[in-house]
Amino acid sequence: MTDSPVFAPDVALVCEGGGTRNSFTAASIHELMRREVSFGWVGGISAGATHTANFLAGDADRARESFGEFIVSKEAGGIRSFLGGDGYFNAEYIYELSGQPESALPYDWDAYHANPTPFRVGGMNAVTGETVYWGREDIDDLPSLMKRVRASSTLPVIMNMTEIDGVEYVDGALGSSAGIPVEAAEADGFEKFLVLCTHTRGYVRPEVKYPGAVRRLLRNYPTVAEAVISRPARYNAEKERLLQMEKEGRAYLFFPDEMRIGNTERDLDKLKAAYYDGMVQTHREWDRWMEFLGV
Repeated sequence: MTDSPVFAPDVALVCEGGGTRNSFTAASIHELMRREVSFGWVGGISAGATHTANFLAGDADRARESFGEFIVSKEAGGIRSFLGGDGYFNAEYIYELSGQPESALPYDWDAYHANPTPFRVGGMNAVTGETVYWGREDIDDLPSLMKRVRASSTLPVIMNMTEIDGVEYVDGALGSSAGIPVEAAEADGFEKFLVLCTHTRGYVRPEVKYPGAVRRLLRNYPTVAEAVISRPARYNAEKERLLQMEKEGRAYLFFPDEMRIGNTERDLDKLKAAYYDGMVQTHREWDRWMEFLGV
């Protein structure tokens, strides 16, 4: 393992979404920051947007805590929060309130602002279905950053919609990338990618069992409903594309050997176990990561 800072200017770090499954890849983000590894670009969708924001601030502790004690707190969500109208995950609290100074999970705005790394986080327009990627040019202050991270992470039904400039957005994983935004890095000129995945290598996303029920549940957002229904085909196609990139040596795909939790898990012991699994596997593959980065 390398002990000196590493800069890989030609490599994009891409973080897949996956809700609290990202407790697994939080360990990878923590280790990358702890060992002072930086990239030419970083981006993420949904919970991967949280990884992106934490990575840009260089806050290894926040990377770990975002998917640990913090996310299981009563303020962050749960059945009572859902029944009270704040969503099963209280997005306003998680992204916009807790990141303020002196709050539960303060965000280091100064460190983010001093970090020149280009980045993208993506959301989907809930009316048109358009995928929108936001970057540094769209961010003026901490609220504008966290509003976009929230928009990228807004799971339909179980989280309240996020509005930016009068437009409602939902989870970017429903958009064109299906949750793994390599396309955004490609659009910014990158051809080599370290991709942190939250599903196993053999995972194939199944078709939605009850499309009619999805359309009824999301009847006020028909475009979102169709995106939910069509996502499995897009996800599986994108994964095949990334596997081909891997064969060509253009991508290192970090797949969990085992994923023992789902995307809405709030049991702290299970989240800690997933984090531990991620740390063990990150350590095991570290030398191969560094080889891919050209170290």
